[in-house]
Amino acid sequence: MSTTETKTASVPEDFTGRPRRVATEPTGFRRMFSAFRHRNYRLFLSGQLISLVGTWMNNTAEGWLVYQLTGSKALLGVVAAASSGPMLFFSTFGGWVADRYPKRSVLVVTQAASMVLSLVLAYLVWSGHIQVWQIIVLALLGGVVMAFDMPARQSFVIEMTSREDLTNAISLNSSMVNGARIVGPSLAGIFMARFGIAACFLFDGLSFIAVIAGLLLMRLLPQVRVHKEGSAWAHSLEGFRYVRNNPRVLTILSLFAVVGIFGWSYSVLMPAFARDVLGLGEEAYGMLLSANGIGALIGALSVAGMGHRFTPRQLALSGVWIFSAMLLLFSLNQSLIAALPILAVSGFGMMLFFSTSNSALQTSVPDEMRGRVMGVWALVFGGMMPLGSLEAGVVAHAFGVPATIRVGALVCALAAFVTLVIVKRRGRSKPAQ
Repeated sequence: MSTTETKTASVPEDFTGRPRRVATEPTGFRRMFSAFRHRNYRLFLSGQLISLVGTWMNNTAEGWLVYQLTGSKALLGVVAAASSGPMLFFSTFGGWVADRYPKRSVLVVTQAASMVLSLVLAYLVWSGHIQVWQIIVLALLGGVVMAFDMPARQSFVIEMTSREDLTNAISLNSSMVNGARIVGPSLAGIFMARFGIAACFLFDGLSFIAVIAGLLLMRLLPQVRVHKEGSAWAHSLEGFRYVRNNPRVLTILSLFAVVGIFGWSYSVLMPAFARDVLGLGEEAYGMLLSANGIGALIGALSVAGMGHRFTPRQLALSGVWIFSAMLLLFSLNQSLIAALPILAVSGFGMMLFFSTSNSALQTSVPDEMRGRVMGVWALVFGGMMPLGSLEAGVVAHAFGVPATIRVGALVCALAAFVTLVIVKRRGRSKPAQ
């Protein structure tokens, strides 16, 4: 056995519906980065890291631009809903596309389309012709692209690595996303203050070159694809049937939906909270988002390196409760100094839930269904967010930003408690083996 291999043993199932495999000997620091031994994954990670820094710069600048143009909290919700709303209609079809066609080809197309949209937005802002309706239209088009990109990207990880390294790769991918969340918003704050908002969108557009190059440089093994009779729509619906007939997968996705609607929507209101409640400018606003990203990065690395020491249920539910408690504290706070560590811990909790649930979902479905099930995941994770964004914008307009965040935190905590009750009751109802 090589020094990089780890002995594993099967233990009773928990949360995923399949027997878990845990380490029977110390994994060490190297296990935290075991997915790096795959060349294709290293190419993917390096390209995505550059691109995601641009994406977070785009997201940060877009929210600030909308609020600067309109001063409307409701329109913050509308724009956020427009960017993820198309997932409600296209993500299941995107899951079928990911199972039907080479995932790398799908990703090259979606990344190129995203690059074009960012460059168009940069031009409109730079020329001074930008209007809110144009931002909404571009956000809608970006949401359509994301509905095809997300299922392909999520289900492509196993083709770049291996089933043994899948959980580690997913956690490292989350680490990359949140590393970009640390750098991106801070850079966006600096760029907006010194070079103008258009510079953020230009950087985002150019950053897609890195991920496209990484995808084209990969050397992939041939994938056997089974073509069944029937329409694309019928095959797309197979993902829903699988989820409906798998109680554990359905439980994971249900909790995802609640957190997406009532919890994650706090990020939509961050520009209004930063400016109106804390009295901050662009650079301090970027610091808030970066603090959240630091905590999420630590959470993702913790799952990658030490997640095997706990059950998925313990990590996922604890993550939701930590996230909820910090959101509640954040809604009551009016100090930048206190807000930074609160957001860091909330990011840590959020990532415990996100990374654990994502890996539990992918490791509990067969390879030939992974794209379609991740299409359902994209619908729940991304498609439910428009509802949360609209809910957050409307409620904040009526009752204020802090009250909206407070209610969302309480709903998420209650949902995690209900999930725990359901899982325990299901465990007691199982017949003795």
